[in-house]
Amino acid sequence: MPESFLDLRSDTVTRPTAGMRAAMASAEVGDDVFGEDPTVNRLEQRVAALLGKEAALFVSSGTMSNQACIRAHTQPGDEVLCDASCHIYNSEAGGVAVHSGVTCRTIAGDCGILDVTQLEDKIRPDDEHLVRTRLVCLENTHNRGGGKVYPLEKVQAISAWARANGLRLHLDGARLWNAVVVSGIPAATWGACFDSVSVCFSKGLGAPVGSALAGPRDFVARARRVRKLFGGGMRQVGILAAAALYALDHHVERLAEDHRNAQVIASAIAHTPGLRLVPPEVETNLIWFQVDPELGTARDVADALKQRGILVNVSGRQVMRAVTHLDVSPAQAERAAETIRQVVRQVVPAS
Repeated sequence: MPESFLDLRSDTVTRPTAGMRAAMASAEVGDDVFGEDPTVNRLEQRVAALLGKEAALFVSSGTMSNQACIRAHTQPGDEVLCDASCHIYNSEAGGVAVHSGVTCRTIAGDCGILDVTQLEDKIRPDDEHLVRTRLVCLENTHNRGGGKVYPLEKVQAISAWARANGLRLHLDGARLWNAVVVSGIPAATWGACFDSVSVCFSKGLGAPVGSALAGPRDFVARARRVRKLFGGGMRQVGILAAAALYALDHHVERLAEDHRNAQVIASAIAHTPGLRLVPPEVETNLIWFQVDPELGTARDVADALKQRGILVNVSGRQVMRAVTHLDVSPAQAERAAETIRQVVRQVVPAS
């Protein structure tokens, strides 16, 4: 992508900073499949401590982390309860069915946020004709919910209900770091509500690769076997773990800048006729919005923005997403906001 473009398609498009590259270049490495990569071991210990768990496992992606967790928690024929718009159900290539042989029972949340009252009647009876309800999955922050932070009291209520009913609870925390920064609630407080937690380093934290899953020691041991089954065993991967460690040291608190930059762009969208924020409040770095059909389609608007050097994600015929991240400065956020105003003012013709 040309340097002149401002890429707002995702927070996965970041490039390693100079300091991160230096940490990667100097990383001490070993064979991680043998458990001998000291940098990976340090990262796993660090993540487990941050989340208040006994152990953690470094994996290549958030999808692998979520899918390994589901496989380790369930047996074929089990059922997962989740929000209808969550990443696990919509954006992981049907992995729940393919890798684990389980089904998803989806529930429509409020911008991805479920209330315990929506779950209380969803446990299947103990009947040989029925699947066995086994696992509940939540997402924080919620991507398709506009980057909303789960209210802690709702998570705690769902956690207590799940434990009282013998269910496991998993958190897709790909952007949990954003939730930590905007809420001021430590990662371990969130983690205490869940049996397993997945966190990502390659989104807001700006590392090139990697996620981690955390939980009890025996659970992580099962997940390690699943990682091998999925082809995810890695060798001298301390080079990548070093990037994640650097990100944890240097890129967590700075997420607040991404949130401020998102407000600049969101304000422009909210005050531009023909565009509508969905949801109307932007809490973190994800900005979802709809295009009035009179302006054309989302693709029309995205193409017009691209001609002016701004890249955004088209997520539906009339739906778009812009994401602020490590490589977006306050000045660039202002540039994006003004460009959006100019493009829509010209009324993009429908295709």
